Amino acid sequence: MQYRTLGRTGVQVSSLALGAMNFGRIGRTSQDEVTALVDTALEAGINLIDTADKYGDGESEEMTGKAIAGRRDDVVLATKAGLPMGDGRNSRGGSRRWLVTAVEDSLRRLGVDHIDLYQIHRWDPSTGDEETLSALTDLQRAGKIRYFGSSTFPAHRIVQAQWAAREHRLGRYVTEQPGYSVLQRGAETHVLPVTEEYGLGVLVWSPLASGWLSGAIREGREITTNRSTFMPQRFDTAIPANRARLDAVERLARIADEAGLTMIQLALGFVTAHPAVTCALIGPRTQDHLRAQLAAADTVLSADVLDAIDAVVAPGVDLAPHEKNDTPPSLLDPALRRR
Repeated sequence: MQYRTLGRTGVQVSSLALGAMNFGRIGRTSQDEVTALVDTALEAGINLIDTADKYGDGESEEMTGKAIAGRRDDVVLATKAGLPMGDGRNSRGGSRRWLVTAVEDSLRRLGVDHIDLYQIHRWDPSTGDEETLSALTDLQRAGKIRYFGSSTFPAHRIVQAQWAAREHRLGRYVTEQPGYSVLQRGAETHVLPVTEEYGLGVLVWSPLASGWLSGAIREGREITTNRSTFMPQRFDTAIPANRARLDAVERLARIADEAGLTMIQLALGFVTAHPAVTCALIGPRTQDHLRAQLAAADTVLSADVLDAIDAVVAPGVDLAPHEKNDTPPSLLDPALRRR
């Protein structure tokens, strides 16, 4: 396992980190299975676990807390808040009112007295940066959280938040968590250059592109991954974007074969090769999934392999741009651009 410094925090984290979205009903995993996954991950050298209050409406945090009980100090524990939790109008977003409640709820579910990295799950356009950063700074000073970061923020909002922290003399986001994979390379255009400029740690989610790069999805095979059962539109190969992904996967599979690598090793090795990336979040549901992903822990891709990947999916290109989660609201809601 390789270890890297998380931005400018001085904290050392593994280049592969354990994502907990599949803990519980989302991944149909029991507590015993979750604990076994955490056992295997820690034994392999993973030391960062990332969850969120939204995952299973708190179930993932509860299961993570039980799995790390008695070994809290061995884990850099990260969670997120900001997505809706229930139907309450104010049970979401980046307001002080909600974050103070949300962090206490996460601490209770996790069974810990502090969170190492607390992340705002999505940019909240209805809340000013000063409001959110001041709340996070106070939570940090109170010892509830050690560091705070952002997740899936557009590049311009990352910059704005850095300037707001400086202007108001508040704590700043020290990490960003973007979606990034061989098939979704848009983060290379703006987000990753910005994180490098400001010295942010980068925790990449979906490096296997929701299973497209797991090796399980190939031409001529029925797609039966767990994700495809509840997001079928993302795997319908009659849709042009999905057809483009499948064509790219076939070409990438040949590159992996020629390099003596699995598709997972190719995909994770690609993501962790970017100088801006600190770690890739893997989200296994089973021990077999986890072991296959751990096999990529020390994968280093050669320049020839990286060049070959660029010939399949060009730098900065998203093969499914409609699936991005950092699109400005004005591009999604006509009322915001036609007032």
